[in-house]
Amino acid sequence: MRRRIILLAVAAALLATSLFGIPLAVGVASYFTQDERTELERTADAAALSIADDVLTQRSLPEFPGSEEDTTGLYSPAGVLLTGSGPAQADPVVSRARDGAVATGEVGSELVVAVPILQDDQLSGIVRASTPRTDGYQKIALSWLAMAGLAAAAIALTWLLAARLAARVAGPIEHLSAAAGRLGDGDFSVRAPVSGIGEIDQLGGALDQAAARIADALNRQRALAADASHQLRTPLAGLRLQLESALDPPGQDLEAAVAAAIATTDRLETTIDDLVTLATRPPENRGVIEPDALLRDVVAGWRNLLATQGRRLVVSAEAAGRPRAAEAAVRQIIGVLLDNAVVHGRGTVTLATRDSADAFAIDVADEGHGPAEGPDLFTRGHSGAGGSGIGLALARDLAEAEGGRLWLSRPTPTTFTLLLPPAPAAHRSAP
Repeated sequence: MRRRIILLAVAAALLATSLFGIPLAVGVASYFTQDERTELERTADAAALSIADDVLTQRSLPEFPGSEEDTTGLYSPAGVLLTGSGPAQADPVVSRARDGAVATGEVGSELVVAVPILQDDQLSGIVRASTPRTDGYQKIALSWLAMAGLAAAAIALTWLLAARLAARVAGPIEHLSAAAGRLGDGDFSVRAPVSGIGEIDQLGGALDQAAARIADALNRQRALAADASHQLRTPLAGLRLQLESALDPPGQDLEAAVAAAIATTDRLETTIDDLVTLATRPPENRGVIEPDALLRDVVAGWRNLLATQGRRLVVSAEAAGRPRAAEAAVRQIIGVLLDNAVVHGRGTVTLATRDSADAFAIDVADEGHGPAEGPDLFTRGHSGAGGSGIGLALARDLAEAEGGRLWLSRPTPTTFTLLLPPAPAAHRSAP
């Protein structure tokens, strides 16, 4: 690209120089040629004036001073050289001056001007002045050489400016191309450098946005895979336990076991649908939740699992309002907290809703001794109890995405509290 910019700029400079330089060179040559003729005519006129009286009175004729370059001679009306320098017989230019008008022309390698001397419209003599054409050629050549030097300097300056412009334009594009290559190789942290050129910076900004969107989509896909594996672990373990229980002792009625397995399968399907919905929906796509229906749905899936461990699930619905959030997100948050109580807690598990100032609160508690609140408790990948370190981090991310807050409100007995924004006044009462 740099080479093309430089070649185009130099070609434009050459074209402009040719369009203006060639006519100017022709004009310069014409100017110096005319200047030589004018100078010769001036010389011939001066000589004619100086000897006109001598010619008219037929006195002795003086010698013309002449020079090494210019020669001056006096010819009779018949074309014979009387004095001075020049050919013995009149040349064509001198012959044309017999008509009484100044004549100019080229004879061999000389530029010749002939000026007639008239008395009462009668030709008394002709003054011939000549100079070598090489003098004019030399002046023209020097002028052309100076013009060529200026043209070369202009083209060289154009080349330098074009090289600088090419570096300014092509450099950011090359950096942008390198950034796009790194993005294609999977480096989503790449960012295009600022060049100061509006159009290129616009393109770089679009590339940065694309990199950020791709990185976000990839992170969400990875998080979805990790979250799905975590959220499906407990239902799958329950399903496995139910199926194994159906085989022990052999020959028992399998209807209850199959019904429980189907219910667990429904729960697995709901979990998958929730995770896919949360991974693809816009963050602002929230609705108003019916807490009673949500609690019934959650309890139906977890009560049997706790019962197999000899534990109870108690539900306390004291809240009068309704939260504004995505039902899938709240269901998964409660699922994470209940799973945490099943795996790491003890005794009875309590699921309660209540009104808390300007928020809708959900408490999940058990009778165990939980960890102290700290910065690592909700950090993805950190687990102080042999877990995966995904569940609580996922629950907090979902809560914050819904405009809520999740924290460990009491370590003993272990109590987690979820606060959600309440629905607007027009939606607080059930229809």
